[in-house]
Amino acid sequence: MSEHAAVDQEASNARRGRGASGGAAARRAARSGGGPGTQLTYIKRKINVYEVLDEEGLTLIEKNTDTVLEEIGIIFRDDAEALQLWKEAGADVKGERVHFPKGLCRSLLKTAPSVYTQHARNSERSVQIGGNATVFAPVYGPPFVRDLDGVRRYATIEDFQNFVKLAYMAPSIHHSGGTVCEPVDVPVNKRHLDMIYSHIKYSDKPFMGSVTAPERAEDTVAMAKIVFGDDFVENNTVLTSLINANSPMVFDETMLGALKVYARHNQACIVTPFILAGAMSPVTVAGTLTQVLAEVLAGASFTQLIRPGAPVLFGTFASSISMQSGAPTFGTPEPSLVSYGAAQLARRLGLPFRTGGSLCASKIPDAQAAYESANTLNSTILAGTNFVLHSAGWLEGGLASCYEKFMMDIDQLGMTQKFSEGIDLSENGQAMDAIRQVGPGSHYLGCDHTQANFQTAFYRSNIADNNSYEQWLAEGEKTAPQRANELARRWLESYEAPYLDPAIDEALKDFIAKKKGSMPDAFT
Repeated sequence: MSEHAAVDQEASNARRGRGASGGAAARRAARSGGGPGTQLTYIKRKINVYEVLDEEGLTLIEKNTDTVLEEIGIIFRDDAEALQLWKEAGADVKGERVHFPKGLCRSLLKTAPSVYTQHARNSERSVQIGGNATVFAPVYGPPFVRDLDGVRRYATIEDFQNFVKLAYMAPSIHHSGGTVCEPVDVPVNKRHLDMIYSHIKYSDKPFMGSVTAPERAEDTVAMAKIVFGDDFVENNTVLTSLINANSPMVFDETMLGALKVYARHNQACIVTPFILAGAMSPVTVAGTLTQVLAEVLAGASFTQLIRPGAPVLFGTFASSISMQSGAPTFGTPEPSLVSYGAAQLARRLGLPFRTGGSLCASKIPDAQAAYESANTLNSTILAGTNFVLHSAGWLEGGLASCYEKFMMDIDQLGMTQKFSEGIDLSENGQAMDAIRQVGPGSHYLGCDHTQANFQTAFYRSNIADNNSYEQWLAEGEKTAPQRANELARRWLESYEAPYLDPAIDEALKDFIAKKKGSMPDAFT
């Protein structure tokens, strides 16, 4: 790590120390998932994963995948370098379509790590990707926002910064994410610079890089090197970025270009088939899993042709569509089954797994949004997912980032984190002293064990209203979105930026100014 980064680390740790451990803030964090400044570490799951395929089913999917790779093939579009690398690796290249001999992709993936660390500029915020770890990251990609005045509109750079700030303050979000919304008030060819800077300036959690063009990926790596130092970036992972397959069975030059940049610099790629089953994959779960595995094997193994040992994740984004309208649907049974099955396939490959989130098709943060998101989030955690995009803020099938839903989602993430800790079987958890003290026919409210544990015994929601009807009336009959709105406003008003070394900040600003000055604005 560079000297500037080390100084940045020291100062950040000192500033954060005033509320990060001990005292009332820590007690509130333990019982409610926390408030601003009471960050939880990434989840270390102590619950079993849920599996839907037995050995026979997994073997069948893998056999069908081998057939797809060998007989049908995967297109690597407009990338002569990729085609040449595959040819040299032993694949059968016909035009832009690559046919893979059985076992080639799996053989290449033996060099990919099953677990890696993504380093944050604040080392206490670094996260493990893989193993028993689950990392929550915010919504990714929407061009619209539903703002705190209830208006649906195009997103701005101010919205982007606000969501970065909220994610930084949210104790149950472990990662700053990437394109938390698309700031359309900044030119297309320059907005990636402002987005990366916002993640670095307004948060000290790990973040994602730009993938919309290879040169923008290079800019991301260059900015990361300003923060961490050249050698540290080349020998460690500080970026985890999203590479989507153009399903069915195509990788285009934009995604391949970004993948090559990140892999060459030892930065992680999430290779993710983007699936709307019935349109971009078969309508069946088994057929979709076969295609997902084929696309991931082709894309993920390509990272190892670029740099053996570069981190890569088995990703899937699976949804279904309405057979009446063609619109995406969320929270339904079939995508959950795809997530469970894909997680099993990822574990057999020894790759970290990405799926899920808090997904919904609803246009507002209502009951539909809640139950669709809950269905998606439950299957996400029970599948054993390691990296979770879209954990908070997703609305309208991913077209909008919503402030109110963001706050409602992070409340649920806190509950999920508590659930993932499993059952406490320590002496205190067994509570035998309480059972002995109370005995038959009494109650536990006043016993010593309850008094010692009441502050942390149960998760306390920051959004839900559990008071009496009369008290709810007296307090204005507020709905959950209204309470979330007020909470978001309070958080943004109380936001304090984490320390960033002034020399690093100045170097980042100089880099951005030079890059922006080197090209005219482009809005397409």
